[in-house]
Amino acid sequence: MKWKTRITERLKLKYPIIMGAFASVGRAEFAASFSNAGGLGIITALNFNSNEDFEREIKKMKIITNKPFGVNFSIMPPMMAAKVPHPRDEDFYMDYVKIALNEGVTIFTTSAYQAPKIAKIVLDAGATWFHKCTTLKHALSAEKLGAHGVTIVGVEGTGFKNPVQNTTLVNITMARKLLHIPVIAAGGIGDARGFLSALAMGADAVCFGTAILATYECKAPQSYKRKLINQDIFDEEFYHKIFHHQLKDKSIWSYAAGHIDKEVSVREFIENHIIDKAEKILKGWGFQGEEFRTF
Repeated sequence: MKWKTRITERLKLKYPIIMGAFASVGRAEFAASFSNAGGLGIITALNFNSNEDFEREIKKMKIITNKPFGVNFSIMPPMMAAKVPHPRDEDFYMDYVKIALNEGVTIFTTSAYQAPKIAKIVLDAGATWFHKCTTLKHALSAEKLGAHGVTIVGVEGTGFKNPVQNTTLVNITMARKLLHIPVIAAGGIGDARGFLSALAMGADAVCFGTAILATYECKAPQSYKRKLINQDIFDEEFYHKIFHHQLKDKSIWSYAAGHIDKEVSVREFIENHIIDKAEKILKGWGFQGEEFRTF
């Protein structure tokens, strides 16, 4: 079955599936495996301490995949940036952005905080820019700045929370109503039914984070993966960490952890656990077409 959305059409992807931006493990090998399996792999610039390291990673990525991939710039919010000597703010990344453009990167994502300076450089170069945010207010601001699309993370997702963050259900259905640009759903999605549900709610693609951390290509330690696979998402402590922002000193995953039963390859996750199962579900609902289109 062919999958066609505004995201797959713009980015020339086989599937409307986007890799999350990961600290530590968001490097070329992991990202290339994702792109080679039909999604959009993402290299996270946060993981590189020098221009030279970052440039080498981009060059490596171009060797190990000929599929579309993107680069993420996670912008440190001002309150956090004020507490560290060399903050990863927009100014820190300026050389990185130019290096990526010089290496032919055409897909850029920003996250964590607004990025108008990076956006201008990327847009002036004719490249694609997506912004990742947690609220519709921020998504609307990104649209006004010229973003080609936004990823909106529901409260079910991982990472630091916004006090007024809504659920993935509310985010995506309202985003489809209020925004004119493509929307990528994130937050708690970890299986084929969640994937299809996000598309039905109005998303043009789904971003997987926690759900792919136990893949073979992810370089997280085995001890970390074992904890993830065995996480009880109905544990009271897990609930408090997700919904009451109690994140200090502990790893935090999204509710997608409940769908992780074993370590698999990225390709197996995308093709078998998401796409094949989604197609079987659609056929079970009576869908008989050879092309699934959301626009």
